[in-house]
Amino acid sequence: MTQAARSDGRGTFHDDFRLSITKALGDQLAQALTHLGRAPLAEQYLASLDERPGVYQLYLHGEFVYVGKADKSLPGRLGNHLRKLSGRRNIHLRDVTFSCLYVDEDFSALAPEQLLISHHKEMGDIPWNNNGFGNKDPGRQRDSTVLKKKHFDVAFPIDLDHPVEGLEPGQITLSALLKALKSGLPYNFRYAEPPRSKSTFLAVPHTGQSADEAFHLVSEALPEAWQIVALMGYVIMYPDSPNEYKSAWRYYRSGRVVETEPEASPEEITQDDLFEIDE
Repeated sequence: MTQAARSDGRGTFHDDFRLSITKALGDQLAQALTHLGRAPLAEQYLASLDERPGVYQLYLHGEFVYVGKADKSLPGRLGNHLRKLSGRRNIHLRDVTFSCLYVDEDFSALAPEQLLISHHKEMGDIPWNNNGFGNKDPGRQRDSTVLKKKHFDVAFPIDLDHPVEGLEPGQITLSALLKALKSGLPYNFRYAEPPRSKSTFLAVPHTGQSADEAFHLVSEALPEAWQIVALMGYVIMYPDSPNEYKSAWRYYRSGRVVETEPEASPEEITQDDLFEIDE
């Protein structure tokens, strides 16, 4: 018998009581989401949502893969995911669905996303929460990182055949084209400004220019020491040719395209691999 549960012959008259409010809240949130239907992750369904904070779950082929939160706007946050996934290979948007719950401001202080994560971790794995789905640009110091085989960017690398949104045919400066690429692609493009970029003009030949075509065009106008590198999750451009990157799968150098096989480590993903998460 424990110190807290002594008996005087008339039965136990005191013991410890552990109140698990947070676990109960997490279980109730998960149950409420489970009872909801699921909608395709598509613009027309996001447009029907209110601009309110909340939590949501994503499903791929009907299987639960991710839980997240929106501090201000559920449709805005889900729209970010829609755009990101649209620029990835090995995944079709028609296979991604979602369900969501609006969360009152008072309740948001209890971190409902973490309550759901704790709940699902007890049930098993949360594939995308644990492999870097919501990563921001990790910064140049991480460009040479070897990703783990289960990392989101390895399973669903960027699609260079994706068209550059908002890029129109005609004459454009190199500087303006680089800005158009950065804003018009659903994955990050980080670059240094090359010399004379504002006085160098290029010709965009047609509408629907793909990222691959645009990067090829840019590389032709760059000084010889520069290169564009397609990594698994984003694209970079710096004057460091012929530096090699372990997670690279395509290089653009002076108008030439060089294909390479990216490395991937079989080790388990750790927190250090997840970088900083989008909010």
